[in-house]
Amino acid sequence: MHTQSGKIILLEGIHEAADELLAGTGLEIQRIQGSPDAARLKEYASEADVLCIRSRTQIDHSVLEAANRLCAIGCFCIGTNQVDLKIAAEHGIAVFNAPFSNTRSVAELTLAELVMLLRRIPQRNADMHSGQWRKSASGSHEVRGRTLGIVGYGHIGTQLSVLAEALGMRVIYHDIIAKLPIGNANPARDLESLLSESDVVSLHVPATQATRNMIGERELGQMKQGGFLINNARGNVVDLDALAAALDSGQVGGAALDVFPEEPKSGDAKFTTPLAGRTNVLLTPHIGGNTLEAQAAIAREVGSKLNRFLLEGATGTAVNLPNVDLPSRGPGQHRILHFHRNVPGVLGRMHTALAGLNVNINAEFLQSSGDLSYVILDVDPIEIETVHEELSKIPETIRIRTII
Repeated sequence: MHTQSGKIILLEGIHEAADELLAGTGLEIQRIQGSPDAARLKEYASEADVLCIRSRTQIDHSVLEAANRLCAIGCFCIGTNQVDLKIAAEHGIAVFNAPFSNTRSVAELTLAELVMLLRRIPQRNADMHSGQWRKSASGSHEVRGRTLGIVGYGHIGTQLSVLAEALGMRVIYHDIIAKLPIGNANPARDLESLLSESDVVSLHVPATQATRNMIGERELGQMKQGGFLINNARGNVVDLDALAAALDSGQVGGAALDVFPEEPKSGDAKFTTPLAGRTNVLLTPHIGGNTLEAQAAIAREVGSKLNRFLLEGATGTAVNLPNVDLPSRGPGQHRILHFHRNVPGVLGRMHTALAGLNVNINAEFLQSSGDLSYVILDVDPIEIETVHEELSKIPETIRIRTII
């Protein structure tokens, strides 16, 4: 693929702020509403040089095998667990995301939910809609002086910590990695002690094997009697059947969830959850980062990363490839991008092949990670097809692209 031709396909209503950055690559831009079914997704993947998605679209092995042209995937969201990163890397496909841009929006929603849970607003709202005027302070509390336990003290967790302290809350946190406390927050001794001390527990962890159902029957039983649980992290972090039982028994006083183990791919699909119908539960459709400000910031962040990759080959912000970032090439030079398996002798064979074609190398940067290597070479103008054909003869070659 050359930067002057090709196609970028954007799915799931990505914010228009990305368009200007992507248009700067010279590629055709095509927008598709919603998240396509598996068959249509394979068609789009086979047509695109760049595929832009959000959290609904699942890019698995079968999709990547059909994506012969694809060189990059833009995840316009925080997570990348919807993409098989290992297989993408094996195909030399760069994956980019926006780990910071919707941090504030998720933190603000979490703060609003903890206030509403402590004030019993979900129940009072349900009462009013059913024609009941229940004006009572029973079970309603100020957030000031209450303890918030944050599980996962990363970008969102630390933002929430600052906001909660501003309201007078005591903040404790638990993370598998030692983190510097922000403000007056303190690390809990372990997860069990955090659960037992917290009036509100808020989850902000990634989806990994270690976090799958990390809050189950045992952990819910360790929570303070009548405490509240908020999950705005990932849907598979909480065992929903166990949570439903804990809510029914009164062990958990209420909950707010924005993410679920299985989420509909479109607004027309039916949604079910064992938590439905409970007046002490707030349910939202994965909208933690869905503010106009956050979506615009995400579009600019991922759009900028894709722009640099397409125009310069930069993978410094890719989540699945060796980090290679060479300064902008000189006037009139071509840039060869070469992904290959990380075995001895490949670079030497590349140099020999290029020397045989009288190609002059002006700059070079190689980086390897595991089984994959990526090298950028700035060269005097070349006959692209001839060079690609020669480099493709190297058995370890995975993907070649030239920027002119």
